[in-house]
Amino acid sequence: MRRCFVVANVVFLCGIIVAKVSPLPAQDMALSQVLVDGEDWQLLGEGYKFTEGPAVDRQGHVYFTDIPNNVIYVIDTDGAIVLFAENTANTNGLMVGPDDRIYGCRNGDKQIVAYTTDGAMEVIVEGVTSNDLVVTSKGAIFFTDPSNGQVYYISPQREMRVVANEIHPNGVIMWPDEGTLVVTERDSLHLWTYRIESDGSLTNRERYYGPLQLRSDSKTPGSDGMTVDRDFRLYVTTRLGLQMFDPTGRLGGTIAKPHNGPMANACFGGKDFDYLYATCGDKVYRRKTKVTGVPYFLRAGEKKE
Repeated sequence: MRRCFVVANVVFLCGIIVAKVSPLPAQDMALSQVLVDGEDWQLLGEGYKFTEGPAVDRQGHVYFTDIPNNVIYVIDTDGAIVLFAENTANTNGLMVGPDDRIYGCRNGDKQIVAYTTDGAMEVIVEGVTSNDLVVTSKGAIFFTDPSNGQVYYISPQREMRVVANEIHPNGVIMWPDEGTLVVTERDSLHLWTYRIESDGSLTNRERYYGPLQLRSDSKTPGSDGMTVDRDFRLYVTTRLGLQMFDPTGRLGGTIAKPHNGPMANACFGGKDFDYLYATCGDKVYRRKTKVTGVPYFLRAGEKKE
């Protein structure tokens, strides 16, 4: 397994020099640095059919989909859940952009769309199949197309092209500095990373995170959705639970699932982005953490090098 070493803001990855990235701490990162003693998963809502796509806005509210019921809900910072949108055409992955709109994979209509906070919808692109997406601080979009084994890029000017193939992609996320894209494959023991170039192209493909842990009754991890925290830890939902990796790609531990059903996706939310939210089958949970998430839209006003 090849790893990443950081010296003076330069990453040496498999003999390739990647400059202008944030320094990554290399020490071991245990779950004790993340989890709060005495805190467990808190059930927020149940009785759905299949929950997915948690996404946080700048106030800390978390949106999620109930795919078979064609609805999107929003959770306020106190944990109360209200209906946000109906007739959502099996919308799956969600992500809030720098314009405060909620972007979604509206796969039933083969569209990528964006919702304003009052529920009004705009179609971004049509004629695509999609599963999950991530929106950069500049308003660009990466989304996965498992059916055709591709990852797409949509520029801020809404020009779309394929940027990765020869993969069966599922979930997608970026590092906090937006310089690296991470993609899951449900049956792979590793997670893929790509360097994000200035034009949205993906280079330096690498089996970076892994190996993932397996349940005793499964030969594949079932890797699905992901989230990241401010210290570059990555969390991926699997059949076993929420597996946490440190910035060098090493497994730091697995957070047990709230219940034995499927765990589809996770994100950080709440007023201070210090709660982990998880969509799990017919339920939605959260738990308090010692760490915070890093929504990309908060970088929108920062000076980019």
